[in-house]
Amino acid sequence: METINWKVDGMSCSNCALTIGKYLENAGLKNVKVSLVGGEVSFEKNEAISSQIIQKGIEGLGYSVVNESTAVSKSSRRKLNKYLRYLLLCLPFTVLLILHMFLSGPLMGLLMNPWLQLLLCLPVYVLGMKVFGRSALQSIRNGLPNMNVLIAIGATAAFGYSLAGTILHLGEDYLFYETSAAIVTLIFLGNYLEDISIQSTQTALNRLAKSQKVMAQMIGFDEDHHEIIMKVENAQLRSGDLVLINTGDQVPSDCKILWGEANVNESIITGESVPLFKQAKDNLIGGSVLVSGTVKAQVTAAPKDSVLSGIINLVKRAQGEKPPVQQLADRISAAFVPIVLVIAALTFVINDLVLHNITVSLMRSVAVLVIACPCAMGLATPAAIAVGLGRAARNGVLFRHARSLELFKNIRQVVFDKTGTLTTGEFDIVDWKLLTDQITAEDFKQIVFSIEKYSNHPVAKCIVREWKGKNPLHFLKVDELKGQGMKATLSVGTDFLLGSRELVGAPDTEPLHNVYVSRNNILLGWIDVRDQLRPEAASVVQYLRGKGIRTILLSGDREEVCRSVGSSLGMDEFISGQSPEQKLDKIASLNAQTPTAMVGDGINDAPALAKASIGISMSDASHIAMQTADVVLVNNGLKNLPTALGLGRHTYITIKQNLFWAFFYNIVAIPFAALGYLTPAMGALIMACSDVVLVANSVRLFLKKVD
Repeated sequence: METINWKVDGMSCSNCALTIGKYLENAGLKNVKVSLVGGEVSFEKNEAISSQIIQKGIEGLGYSVVNESTAVSKSSRRKLNKYLRYLLLCLPFTVLLILHMFLSGPLMGLLMNPWLQLLLCLPVYVLGMKVFGRSALQSIRNGLPNMNVLIAIGATAAFGYSLAGTILHLGEDYLFYETSAAIVTLIFLGNYLEDISIQSTQTALNRLAKSQKVMAQMIGFDEDHHEIIMKVENAQLRSGDLVLINTGDQVPSDCKILWGEANVNESIITGESVPLFKQAKDNLIGGSVLVSGTVKAQVTAAPKDSVLSGIINLVKRAQGEKPPVQQLADRISAAFVPIVLVIAALTFVINDLVLHNITVSLMRSVAVLVIACPCAMGLATPAAIAVGLGRAARNGVLFRHARSLELFKNIRQVVFDKTGTLTTGEFDIVDWKLLTDQITAEDFKQIVFSIEKYSNHPVAKCIVREWKGKNPLHFLKVDELKGQGMKATLSVGTDFLLGSRELVGAPDTEPLHNVYVSRNNILLGWIDVRDQLRPEAASVVQYLRGKGIRTILLSGDREEVCRSVGSSLGMDEFISGQSPEQKLDKIASLNAQTPTAMVGDGINDAPALAKASIGISMSDASHIAMQTADVVLVNNGLKNLPTALGLGRHTYITIKQNLFWAFFYNIVAIPFAALGYLTPAMGALIMACSDVVLVANSVRLFLKKVD
């Protein structure tokens, strides 16, 4: 099913996101995700309803769908943020309306003229109603009133009361034009501050996205088959195209080096700033930078299908998801506006009964309307998650689901696969022995190399690499016996077996080795190989143990190997000889005891990774889409596991802090406004700053030490 991704302009609070999400779900669309922070909407396309109808429906709610070309043309044409533009339009009129409070004499008398005040307030009020009033009406019509309802009612109440006082000549006590104008102006200020604050949460993602759009030097050929270099946008590149990349150039898309060598900075993808040496046949990741060298390379994936594009899309999808902690805030936000309207009405009635002053009662109820802030509750979780996911992506950690960030707080034990996770997956021959004098050592090596070159197993590749010969034997038939070894027929009556003790039939008296070799059921010799431990494995295990997290080795390898690896790394437990099915059962058992994370290669351990509370895949970035894990450590970055755990924990801490502030703010501010301790203008200013406080707290995640 095709997934549609749209940029939607006009979402200013959590109610906006809820409104759009509810509309799309009611339209029968599946997998609806609405990101308030990113201003993006995604859903699975439904053949029963066209995209044009869906777009018109969203625009009918008071929002606008922005396609990429429109966004580019608008950004080139308009430099000012729209809320800043509205603020600058309203500010002069509002300042003149408020100025009478600080003046005396004839000028104050002139500014207190009700008709002049009406003329000064009218442009501000009309612009405010065009922005907030329209959105408020659309949200009411949809059955889910948003924050703009509170703003529109508050500003209209102050304006209407003042207009009645002006027409009926009721005097200065009925003039609150400055209140109406201040509400609109300060809300525009708040929206502008909120916009730029939210943009700061997207810093890491925006840097990744910016790296996607570069110029490329595409290699072509003229009619005489001479090379010509054409500069094109990398978006025009397709798989198979040839490109020239020089020192300082950014790699335009994923490609493979055909000629040349270079040192490449892949920090945009992996977070590792040390350049990597690349040569012919090595892969280059789009977005990385050539620090030195020149290469000619063949594009292996168009930019839209590149590793970098996959990472960006993965982060965007995760941002659009709602972790469990946000569900309570969403439920409260959905009911927030009606509750505040009731509180405002009660404020007016009770104050009027007690004070017998309709003016004071109205201003207090207006203050309640404008100081209430559902945005704070709606932004508490998305802002923190946006920063957490963005920082993780910049450090080579990809979260497939936002909920994984929250789940990390409960992890009490981590299970590791061995090969390719704690080890590099690259083997070395550490010992071998010829057990017969019927052949020479060179003959033995020649036989083993000639058979193993037909296998892709890591052990076979190691032997081929170290024992590569010039004159390999030519067999009549070679078969690979999965999980056991190789069988080869050299000529009639000459059969070789190469593999496990069980396959070859080595006697139990012979010590256990990795590879046995026999000819016509006569044992010729054995070979031992050793997998290299990752340099960072010991420090990662010790970090986890220092945090009180239990570490377990779960491997299909034999007991003595697992004991050696587990002991050298200081792990709490090792479990050996496990098949994929047994690993799955073991993870299920461990999960039943306490929340468990598993770190594996993402392919062989797919069932166990899916069963764990959190599955963490050690994977090459180009295979992200194939993983069943919740978290992907890009480019086999085991060293980033502490970062993943730390970011998960600190993101959840930040979410809790944000939610506390959001609820505390509304619980304290609304009673203060109802009791007359805050004017409507002061309430609007405080409300404008509340979201900024939350976003600023979230942005601290970019700088906090989380390991």
